[in-house]
Amino acid sequence: MYTKVDARCISMIGVLVAIEVVLGRFTIHTWNLKIGFSFIPVVVAAIVYGPVAAGLVGAIGDVVSAILFPVGAFFPGFTLTAFLTGVVFGLFLKKKQTIWNVTASVLIVQMVIGQIMNTFFISILYGSPFGPLFATRIYQSLAMTVIQIAGILVICRKMIPMLKMYKGI
Repeated sequence: MYTKVDARCISMIGVLVAIEVVLGRFTIHTWNLKIGFSFIPVVVAAIVYGPVAAGLVGAIGDVVSAILFPVGAFFPGFTLTAFLTGVVFGLFLKKKQTIWNVTASVLIVQMVIGQIMNTFFISILYGSPFGPLFATRIYQSLAMTVIQIAGILVICRKMIPMLKMYKGI
């Protein structure tokens, strides 16, 4: 289950972090909503390197993004959820990328990590009541569920075979 850590692995994780930061700049982002494609490098890391590497891509990308392009105050809870997102994707997608694994991983990420944990952290950070904030963020979770399932399926069908051919994964 664990990937050999070598210079190629570390450099690829660095490249994926950089891509995650760049994609994070092209998101619809407000203080309580975020819709975008910055999940793609985390998913690639999850499939290629496993849960720990994917968690690191998410967490390091979150910290670097918060330093370079802050959107509100930095809060370590969001870094934790970014790490957990990578871990969940890695646990479900490292060995098999079936439609059931993709759907289960996205539902856990969106409903538990995104909808519950991130909403809780936003309510703490901004002093907003949890209930109304939870209700307004349901639309984001539904939209991102569809986007992530479709995006991950495309990644699994198109990008991963190319990476395996190029890199010998």
